[in-house]
Amino acid sequence: MKHALLIVIFCALNATLYAQGKKEISLEDIFTKGTFKQDMVAGFRSLKDGKYYSELSKENVLQKVSFETGKPEATIVNFKELRFNGEELKIDDYSFNENETKLLLFAESENIYRRSVLHRAYVYDIQSKKIEQVRKEKVLHASFSPLSDKVAYVFDNNLYYYDIVTNETVQITEDGNYNSINGNCDWVYEEEFEFTRAYEWSDKGDFIAFYHFDQTQVPEYSFPVYDKLYPTEYKYKYPKAGEKNSIVTIKIFTIEEARTVICDIGEDEDIYIPRIKINPFNNTLVVYKLNRLQNHLELYEINSRNGKSKLIYNETNKYFVEIHDNITFLKNSKGFVYTSEKDGFNHIYVHDMESGESTQITRGKWEVTEIEGVDEKANLVYFMSTEVSPLDRQLYEITLQGNAKRCITPEAGWHDITYNSDYSYFLDKHSEINKVSTFTLVSKNNAKRLLKDNADLKNKMREYQLSEFELFKVPGKDGTLLNGWLLKPHNFSEDNQYPLLMFQYSGPGSQQVMNQFAIGNMWWYQLLAQNGYIIVCVDGTGTGFRGEEFKKKTYLQLGKYESDDQIAVAKYFAQQPNIDSTRIGIWGWSYGGYMSSICLLKGADIFKTGIAVAPVTNWRYYDNIYTERYMRTPQENAKGYDDNSSVNMIDKLKGNYLLIHGSADDNVHLQNAMVMVDALIKSNKDFDSEIYPNKNHGIGGGVTRLQLFRRITNYILEKL
Repeated sequence: MKHALLIVIFCALNATLYAQGKKEISLEDIFTKGTFKQDMVAGFRSLKDGKYYSELSKENVLQKVSFETGKPEATIVNFKELRFNGEELKIDDYSFNENETKLLLFAESENIYRRSVLHRAYVYDIQSKKIEQVRKEKVLHASFSPLSDKVAYVFDNNLYYYDIVTNETVQITEDGNYNSINGNCDWVYEEEFEFTRAYEWSDKGDFIAFYHFDQTQVPEYSFPVYDKLYPTEYKYKYPKAGEKNSIVTIKIFTIEEARTVICDIGEDEDIYIPRIKINPFNNTLVVYKLNRLQNHLELYEINSRNGKSKLIYNETNKYFVEIHDNITFLKNSKGFVYTSEKDGFNHIYVHDMESGESTQITRGKWEVTEIEGVDEKANLVYFMSTEVSPLDRQLYEITLQGNAKRCITPEAGWHDITYNSDYSYFLDKHSEINKVSTFTLVSKNNAKRLLKDNADLKNKMREYQLSEFELFKVPGKDGTLLNGWLLKPHNFSEDNQYPLLMFQYSGPGSQQVMNQFAIGNMWWYQLLAQNGYIIVCVDGTGTGFRGEEFKKKTYLQLGKYESDDQIAVAKYFAQQPNIDSTRIGIWGWSYGGYMSSICLLKGADIFKTGIAVAPVTNWRYYDNIYTERYMRTPQENAKGYDDNSSVNMIDKLKGNYLLIHGSADDNVHLQNAMVMVDALIKSNKDFDSEIYPNKNHGIGGGVTRLQLFRRITNYILEKL
């Protein structure tokens, strides 16, 4: 009976669409045809003089463009014409040297994990048009020295540099192997501290500071790759919650003396070093040291000659300290500008390294999300803020003394800012949830020039019957108002009831509800809305940009408050007259898959269907940096781990459950799904599952994403 009713609804909906001359969105439109592709400003990078920027044209020509006129004034290089040993080079990326006379070109990209990419690297002389290869093999993290005479890189876990002048290669480390990594991150640092190039040139080019990872004691994880008659076994080091980490040291190699020293930051080896930075104004190395609990951060200034350290900053937090790159060293004082949550919201401080004191320069129940730059000459800090709304981002300026705060981009919505080198111009990518992105170049005196307006996309959208997203607030479990967005069918009627599909991610500090265009799987949600579904997304307790207490309330109990909120939201909508309370579903990916699983189980009386893609099912199986930041170790907090594991809630299952995972997921291991499936079978529960062979956490490549979403879509149409 249900299927017959669905067919009637869909047929009536299709008739309405065709009567209005509008097209229906197809999965192919979204995942293979690129029908709704956004126009972007490609390769925009300010040149050092602040008067020009480089831009990659549609014809793959790198041009020098005037900020003032917007017109190309010279061709830097035509990538289509590049040849090496007679063969065409397909360039994926580029970077300039310090004086902008050379380019480092990257070709034949090959991803290893989420952020690490192997390339063939080439040095291109702009004047002579001479091109030379850094090394015949693919390398990691090639970068110019500040003197433009060398290129450092990582190959087979050793650090090297190539001398452009002498054409000589110098091997800096010789102990690189599976368990000994130099200049590159181990898996867990790359994933959770969100960087992969683990070395830095000094500002004068006289030394290279680099990480060394000894991962001998880190437990190994393996999975089969189904590529041969007998599958290949892939192995790598992956420290799960409570397990041993790599022993990390920071070393300094001086170029002239070819000598290496080890930085002295204490004897405790069970620590993290989430960042190293170079202070360009005194050419010193600054090392971040974080304890294993991640609630105590110290910054040390290192003497590059002997490796001795001096403590210059210290911060503790009753939960955990967030690690970020919001730090700018100051030329005119021995200090730096940075952000911290120490007053309960993320704000800007100026720190004096001599006195050890910090001065707060922004305040309020809102957050600074990014420091865009510090212009010491103008005595200004430029930053992005949630002051208008957690759903918006605006650009502000304020003096280094905390005075004269001014909003530079007051237009509602989401601004994504890129400044030029001297802060005389910035590129503003601006959108709202129902308005396509525009790219505008804005000068210091507020003169504006539109670079891209996505007119083609706007015209394409007029061909389809689309609904508008609505922003709203809804009470969570404890009555706190939560931010959400909602999408209704285009022909929504107050006289009808509709099935509801909820999407969420819910991870600590995350955000899915934004006044920004093309959020998440926007076009797929439009497809579902065309098929008569209402889609809702709500950011619950634990998500970001509403202050520290809101974000960190989930500490030691990941999953509890987040699922309580999603269940409360579902119950709220079940009481609304236009929602069919018997047809409420929830889906999510990764942390969102973890949450959709828990919600389907804890909320068995409200959720009919749940879909979990690549979910964690017990935090004991996930990596230690991420998990222990929020949960401490299983040895310290066993109850927090086990009480909020979907594996331990199987007996509650009543609804339809679809579990999807990639067999080669290096991030959230297939083990999570297998343990869940085993528990479901032992409890004699019916469920559906899908395994994608040799696919990682993103489950993509070829037509995989199309097939994946066809599977999910059909499941929703049939089961919800």
